[in-house]
Amino acid sequence: MNRTAAAFRPTRRPQRGFTIIEGLICVTVMLLAVSAALPSFSSAREQRRVEGAAAQLETDLQLTRSLAVAQNRTVRFDIGGDSSGTCYVVHNGAAGDCTCTAQGAVCSGGAQPHRSQHYAADSGVAVQANVASMVFDPLKGTVTPTATLRVEGPRYAIRQIINIMGRIRSCSPDGAVAGYKAC
Repeated sequence: MNRTAAAFRPTRRPQRGFTIIEGLICVTVMLLAVSAALPSFSSAREQRRVEGAAAQLETDLQLTRSLAVAQNRTVRFDIGGDSSGTCYVVHNGAAGDCTCTAQGAVCSGGAQPHRSQHYAADSGVAVQANVASMVFDPLKGTVTPTATLRVEGPRYAIRQIINIMGRIRSCSPDGAVAGYKAC
């Protein structure tokens, strides 16, 4: 071979990139990591959903007390539910004057709804209480009767305990929700 022929021969460059086998191994490792993490994401999502509903409930209870004092009239907080889910409504009527549905509060007898919240049966969150209705007094800012409300998911729950002064204490049964005292 002469030198001129060798000078024109292309040189082989090393190939860059991954082979198909190396790519499949990377994808398999990533899938295993994601599948190991998915249950914890589901659990965290449920916990956040319960915490959000509990925070909204506490805010609405404080709103009810504030409305009673600011408007100088009795304001009621009713809790209910049916096969479509659970709900509560803040209104200024008598007990049973307002009910809540998935579309919002429905009131009769001249009652005015101020706020309502509905949790569908398939939402993963439910609100339950040991009373059907609470009345907030405008002069003293007190509530009658005192109550314990529970915001529950399949694995997590937060209790809202309302004392006679209308103050709210939140806790988690057995301390299951981080950041809340055990009750």
